[in-house]
Amino acid sequence: MIGKLNHVAIAVPDLEAAAAQYRDTLGAEVGPPQDEPDHGVTVVFITLPNTKIELLYPLGDNSPIAGFLEKNPSGGIHHICYEVEDITAAALKLTTAGARVLGDGNPKIGAHGKPVLFLHPKDFNGTLVELEEV
Repeated sequence: MIGKLNHVAIAVPDLEAAAAQYRDTLGAEVGPPQDEPDHGVTVVFITLPNTKIELLYPLGDNSPIAGFLEKNPSGGIHHICYEVEDITAAALKLTTAGARVLGDGNPKIGAHGKPVLFLHPKDFNGTLVELEEV
């Protein structure tokens, strides 16, 4: 069921500074900021040879990233994203096995324009997991 690692998401307190660090210090390919109002974030994707890094910054008053940054003012890893071929089938298999899908259980369109779901961190060793249909 689980496929490739799609990205590692890092919440950051300063999006421009974090993007500059990846671009200027690490020499990575850094994309432009992209607002995702349905998810309450602005994202910047860093393209690596084998995966991506997704920098997350709060967008709007109800951003889940704002709460994360209140607890972790320096930022930190927020979630990891795995690819799945069929997100509906994956969600059914996971919920049948006892895993909890966050929100209303229905996929939303993510930053890549594809359906995504998030899984409760308590069900995955303290890690928030995102699944993205490819």
